[in-house]
Order: sequence, then C-alpha cells, then structure tokens
Amino acid sequence: MRIPIFQVDAFTKRRFAGNPAAVMLLERFLDDAVLQQMAAENNLAETAFLVLDAGDYLLRWFTPTTEVPLCGHATLASAAVVMERLQPSRTKVVFHSISGPLSVTRTEASYIMDFPARYPERVDTPIGMADVLGAIPIEVAADAFNYLVLLDSAQAVRELSPDIAAIARMDRSGLIVTAPGDNSYDFVSRYFAPAKGIPEDPVTGGAHCGLAPYWAKRLNKKSFRAYQASKRGGEIQCRLVGDRVELEGACVFYLEGEVLI
Repeated sequence: MRIPIFQVDAFTKRRFAGNPAAVMLLERFLDDAVLQQMAAENNLAETAFLVLDAGDYLLRWFTPTTEVPLCGHATLASAAVVMERLQPSRTKVVFHSISGPLSVTRTEASYIMDFPARYPERVDTPIGMADVLGAIPIEVAADAFNYLVLLDSAQAVRELSPDIAAIARMDRSGLIVTAPGDNSYDFVSRYFAPAKGIPEDPVTGGAHCGLAPYWAKRLNKKSFRAYQASKRGGEIQCRLVGDRVELEGACVFYLEGEVLI
C-alpha cells in the first residue's frame, strides 16, 4: 500500500520554523495500532490522518505515543495540503473530528481555523509548581486538558527551563506558560506535554484555544497577536468569537512523497 505523505511547517512563513506536522491521506482509517506506528515512525509532534468523506474530510491526530482530541498545527497543515495540493480550487474545508466539525478558510497569505474555545479557571497553585518551573507563578488556571501558568515577563517565559519529568507526572496532560508580550505581541507562551510524548511543542493551536479567552479577560480585548517562544518559534493571530476561537497562520511545505505499508 502506498500512502501519500506531506510534511508541512505550520504557523510560520519560513521553512525550518513553526511546528512541523505530517499529513497522510488514506482511503479509510487503518487499525489504530497501525496509525500509531506510522505516527511514531514519522516522529513529529503530530501526524494527521485524512479520509475524504462526502466532500469534507475525516481527521484524526496522533503524537508518537498517543491519539489526541485536538491539534491546531496539524489541522492547519491538513488544510494547506487539501487547498494547495489535493483541491487547489477550494477556499474552505471542513474537517470532522472527535472535537466536532472544524472549518478552515484560505486567505491570500494564510489560513483561518475555527476552533472551540477552552476556558481556564483560576485554581490554587499546585504544590511544587515553582520548583517544576524554576520560576515563581503569578497565578495558575486550569481546564480539563492543561494547566496555564502566568509569569511576570516574556523574558521569564523565553528563558524557562522546567523539569520535564515532573510535568509528565502532573494531573493534566499539558502545561501552558504565558506572560504579557514583548516585541509588539499581546502575549507570549510555551507549551509542554511530555505525558503525550511531546516534551515541548513548538507552536500549539490547542493551547491558544485557552490562551485567547484567558487573555481576553486580562486585556479586555478579543483579538491578539501571539508568539509561542519555543526554539523554532511561531506566530498566531487569535480572535475570540463567541464560544469559538479563530486561529490564523501560514504554512510552508517541506516534504512530499509516499509511505510504503
């Protein structure tokens, strides 16, 4: 069996930045164990599997170790594959996923994703959080998926060197660290998810589904220019629209080929 594969750098306008995702086009979803093996072989933060379905696409996401309920950068990469390679006349695509229908619209230079918002609520700072981070939290919030930790400066976020093994033992699958932005950004962030096989994710759409509502409360605005300050780095335009979040970013193709199964 020959399976088309694309590797796309998402949330960036230049190659070797943003977050790389593999996108694989299937006639039908293979057994979960096979999908997981392919994702592990790709060894990227996420592999997206697409199946054409009545004009739309079914979409699933796998890290090298597990399936996840939502992935922004691999959805962005999937949209680029559909609208730049598979069906270049399209300007919109809907992906049906475990998180519901996700629409992506193509603009002249980028893509706009329509995702469900997540609403982190303030919680007591977990015991030992400062030791895990190597920094003092200003406050901590949480939703069903992630802890969100506010630090006092963008520099603190950029210089953070947390205890990855300790993060993997937390009772949330991921840890977002954020602060007011620098360099004309409204806020900066980083995202760590070792429990999902991703020590640090370069640029994370799902994290911004919580960051946008969080910063909307703090800044009393609904549109943001955000930067995820990983080593590769990436820029996301975020807009809070009702109970949805629009995430806008660009993509660059890196690899196109076939996988033999």
